[in-house]
Amino acid sequence: MTLQEASNFFKSLKNETNKKSEIKIYEKFLYIINALQSRELSNDEIKSIESELDNLNLESNIGNNKKYFNKVLKQFKEYLKEKHSLISAGYYTNIGISSGAAFGVVLGVVFGARFERSLGLALGISLGMLIGLFIGRRMDLQAKAAGTIL
Repeated sequence: MTLQEASNFFKSLKNETNKKSEIKIYEKFLYIINALQSRELSNDEIKSIESELDNLNLESNIGNNKKYFNKVLKQFKEYLKEKHSLISAGYYTNIGISSGAAFGVVLGVVFGARFERSLGLALGISLGMLIGLFIGRRMDLQAKAAGTIL
């Protein structure tokens, strides 16, 4: 399936449904496909992406479109990340915030001995998320400068 065929396929699916959750998934696919079409990719890269679209079996008729296409979207994003080093906007920010929250719990337990335990946890989680946010934003800006964001 070529990129243009995939774009037409998701446009038709988007026009056929009136469920907002399905429309959002189709719009995410369309955004990625349009971003790929606007990039200057080599013929080998285009063929690789098109063969991956074929492997995803997009045209198979599944009863639960939302669940199926959400799963396929995750697989496609993972493929683009691994094979072509392309990530979505905010990728590192999301990872930074979640990692910061996890490390913040540890900080909260350590510093919770000085303060009231719940206050220490709250401060640790918020401080960890804030640090993760700054690190993630910086990495997203570096990825944008490198041109690896869709």
